Amino acid sequence: MTIEASPEIMTVTQAAEARRSIRTFEPTPIPREHMQEILRVTGLAPSPWNLQPWRFVVVEDAETKAKLQEAAYGQAQIGNAPSVIVLYSDMSDAIDTVEETVHPGMRGAQGDKAAADIRSTFAAFSDADRAAWGFAESNIALGFLLLTAQAHGYNTSPMLGFQPEKVKELLGLPVDARIPALIAIGVGTEEGFAHHRHPLERIARFV
Repeated sequence: MTIEASPEIMTVTQAAEARRSIRTFEPTPIPREHMQEILRVTGLAPSPWNLQPWRFVVVEDAETKAKLQEAAYGQAQIGNAPSVIVLYSDMSDAIDTVEETVHPGMRGAQGDKAAADIRSTFAAFSDADRAAWGFAESNIALGFLLLTAQAHGYNTSPMLGFQPEKVKELLGLPVDARIPALIAIGVGTEEGFAHHRHPLERIARFV
């Protein structure tokens, strides 16, 4: 029996409370419009200067998924999920095309200055620091992605165990790209473990 993704959109709180890391999935493909909407909402994640360095490759092809699974130490969820999202940051592209992300409310000289200031700021960064900045920002998008997928009725399994250089070669990603995670996504066939989290007083204090 095929399990359909929920047509109801969860609230952020509902999605956070419902989300589990799921490793077995129905093989039913995710409709393209569903995936596009999940990524559109993910793209609303906050980003300093609105730079949005995150990029996505949605891997649906079975042969490509098999190669991706090899690069991820054989993790089974890559093979049985209908899609795997490769989230990566591309700071070179983000800086080269910064005019695309300067707010249209900044017109003319103001917009030109904003773009020049961003380029000047990152020109002072080392290559490693610039890549680390984009990597950190893309982890914000990762959080948005996991919650958005859950809110739309899809389960996920984010994976940090993989060989980045092999993934980049497989998908033709830029040599200076950084990959925060691979995310298996689909309709799960297991419940996963219930949340087991620190109580609030263990992780927060008010001063």
